[in-house]
Amino acid sequence: MTDSQPATGPAIEGTDRARGDQYRFLATLLSAAPSQDLLIGIAGLSGDATAFGQAVNALAAAAGRTDAAQVEREFFAVFVGVGRGELLPYGSFYQTGFLNERPLAEVRADLARLGVARAEGRFEPEDHIALLFEVMADMAHGQIAVGPDEQAAFFARHVAPWAGQFFDDLAVAPSARFYRSVAELGRLLVDIEARAFSLAA
Repeated sequence: MTDSQPATGPAIEGTDRARGDQYRFLATLLSAAPSQDLLIGIAGLSGDATAFGQAVNALAAAAGRTDAAQVEREFFAVFVGVGRGELLPYGSFYQTGFLNERPLAEVRADLARLGVARAEGRFEPEDHIALLFEVMADMAHGQIAVGPDEQAAFFARHVAPWAGQFFDDLAVAPSARFYRSVAELGRLLVDIEARAFSLAA
């Protein structure tokens, strides 16, 4: 998503690195259908006994039951479609019922303030769920140099109001198979982040 300069200063803590990795992983799956190599890698993942870990296990099992061609067809049906997909993964749509509305302008204004530009070759509006998750990953990894309060504010403005509903919808999208497990992982990440930011406030 972003063209930004790495932050200078203290090393990124393990928790923030893990948060960033989780956001980046989901952003990858939500921006394009995974390759066969990526599916093989996902099938080898192993989670712990937590709800998030069990969701990782479910995603690994789903990856092991499919292949790249099947997931590519699924991705097209859910997110692209002929005319439009089953879901429109944009903040503007979820918050106003229309594309390219005020939530998109607000995302663009915040990204401009942070000095973040859309990467060359990316054409989706910046309120796409995958692009917002990439921004959160860049923040957690220190590639966008902001503190916890600014991360929390960006999440509260641009992710929290609609991402949970998006993942609920993805879980029941008619064509979703592999992406049902992606939806559970995404919903849990959003819930965990919301609680963590609330406790830190």
